[in-house]
Amino acid sequence: MSIANRLRLQEKKEYYEKKRTARLLQKLITGAVLGIIIMLASMDLVPGLDLLPLQVRHIIIFILACPVQFWVGAQFYQGLVSVFKYRIADMNTLIAIGTLSAFVYSMAVTFSPGIFEGTTAVAHIYYDTAAMIIILVLLGRYFESKARSRASNAIKKLLGLQVKRATIIKDGEQVQIDINEVKKNDMILVRPGEKIPIDGMIIEGNSSVDESMISGESIPVEKKAGDEVTGATLNLNGSFKFRVTRTGSDTFLAQIIKMVEQAQASKAPIQRLADRVAGYFVPVVAGVALITFLLWFFLGPGPSLNNALIRFVSVIIIACPCALGLATPTAIMVGTGKGAENGIFIRDAASLEIAHRITTIVFDKTGTLTIGKPEVREILIFKEAEIRSKKEILYFAASSELHSEHPLGKAIVKNAESSGIGLTEPAGFRTIPGMGIISEVDGHRIIKGNKKLFDQEGIDSAGYAPIIEKISKRGETPVLLAIDGVLSGIISLADSLKKDAGNIIKELKKIGLKIVLITGDNKYTADAIAREAGIKRVYGEVLPGQKALKIEQLQEEGELVAMVGDGINDAPALVQSDMGIALGTGTDIAIEAGKITLTGGDLRGVVNAIDLSRKTVRIIRQNLFWAFFYNLLLIPVAAGALYPFFGIQISPVFAAGAMALSSISVVSNSLRLRKIRFAGIK
Repeated sequence: MSIANRLRLQEKKEYYEKKRTARLLQKLITGAVLGIIIMLASMDLVPGLDLLPLQVRHIIIFILACPVQFWVGAQFYQGLVSVFKYRIADMNTLIAIGTLSAFVYSMAVTFSPGIFEGTTAVAHIYYDTAAMIIILVLLGRYFESKARSRASNAIKKLLGLQVKRATIIKDGEQVQIDINEVKKNDMILVRPGEKIPIDGMIIEGNSSVDESMISGESIPVEKKAGDEVTGATLNLNGSFKFRVTRTGSDTFLAQIIKMVEQAQASKAPIQRLADRVAGYFVPVVAGVALITFLLWFFLGPGPSLNNALIRFVSVIIIACPCALGLATPTAIMVGTGKGAENGIFIRDAASLEIAHRITTIVFDKTGTLTIGKPEVREILIFKEAEIRSKKEILYFAASSELHSEHPLGKAIVKNAESSGIGLTEPAGFRTIPGMGIISEVDGHRIIKGNKKLFDQEGIDSAGYAPIIEKISKRGETPVLLAIDGVLSGIISLADSLKKDAGNIIKELKKIGLKIVLITGDNKYTADAIAREAGIKRVYGEVLPGQKALKIEQLQEEGELVAMVGDGINDAPALVQSDMGIALGTGTDIAIEAGKITLTGGDLRGVVNAIDLSRKTVRIIRQNLFWAFFYNLLLIPVAAGALYPFFGIQISPVFAAGAMALSSISVVSNSLRLRKIRFAGIK
């Protein structure tokens, strides 16, 4: 499938996803409005309603509750289908059973109040309880739906990288055509500053190409005849012609998009903690309720059927607390709010719940662990030259390409300016694509670049080959400088580790996490950065697709993997990982592919996100305990356990008190998250 067709399909998917989210919002607003009215009416706070007979009031509330129960809360009935069809209980099952039991019981109170005659039950309605449970849980589902609709943005933005038109050479003439009309073996012309439209091989010319989309590395790659070029990468300063080698779904960009789509489709949904609890809780409650009904029907006092039904419903209602709807959402809302205050933006609740279980963190190198831009590391002066100081070397090197856009040239100029060195405008500036520059500074002929340029210009650098090799093996880039035909010095440049990156790695190791470094950069550079950061497991020269495979490999080893990245090339790995963490300073595509975004690119956010997750999940577990605790105590009483000894029976009205108490406990406990201090914040 071509990228253009993929884009149309993606837009169609996005349309339906937005439609689903909008429908959910419509239900939420309708439910909230009706829910508030139902609650006020149940407490006799609606003016004039208290003047009507009790049964009429109940009928009015019933009419208001029906849309909430059966339209707003329709999706929860899937839980009942799951029980009967697959014998699996989850949160939906618990909500459906709890709200439906409360609703049916309230209907009995509304339309057949006589059923309660001769029993100890109080004719009390629970329409408000059922409505509020549905609305609170639906609120959480709405936020999750919004997060899911954003997940497709990564693919859409990747599709948007495709160049729309290309300049082909046909019968010796330059013709602009739509990219979808380009065929294999077509000859294409690329000018300076243009994006390369499609994959191919250079036939004529040379240039520097920004391939950060592929490798994540900021230093441009020099390209000449015979070298391959990739669509959507940026041509910098030269012109060249290339022959198209791949089109449609075979291109590199199409493969990246396919990997992201496959990773999104293959990931199993994370089972939420509340779902796991519900999986055990529902069968137990259903079993207790059924046994209660049978015991009261066959062994209880008359009217046996009435009492058996009352006891059955009492058990169900008391066992399904209102606080269940608050247990997870309140903790998640407070937790995500706390994260946002500290630069941690969490897309969905599932990510916050899974972060505490991560066992391995995989870091991208460039722009993630490192600054992402080259910096001057060392300046060497050779005695054969007339240069007497490093400042002089820096002066000539920086002045020679004062207005250069090349990352290495900009780094040298920046270093000179920060050292307080006044620079001079160069004369006769000339770029030699793939090699370096030639210019004049203060009447001196300056040649600056790599060994190939020096060989071409006839400047002997053979005696310094061991030094050049040593610099390269350290993961640094050597830039040679000749003044008036004499090799005068070498400036080595490299991407530097971010401040505190080493300490962050130590912190993560301290809490029991395994650390892995994956980069598209060469092995020397990868090893050098890994040593400096204190990382033992490192993979260099890894292509974007291979990054996702490495993540998958770790997952097959039983690891729960978080991936931290910032580039387009990290998108497949971010999606494949169990928890993708994108840096806010990175590309939009990486941010959309990740589940958690750290603003400002501060790596302390990785430690803080794990810490926040651990503390939030602890609160959720406590909330689930309090949500059930009071009600579980009342289940035996609701079942009639005290009747043979003391003649005591309780009606479902007592559940209201238990619900209120457990709800207050849950909300108060969740609010404690606002006061937590993160381990990673100094």
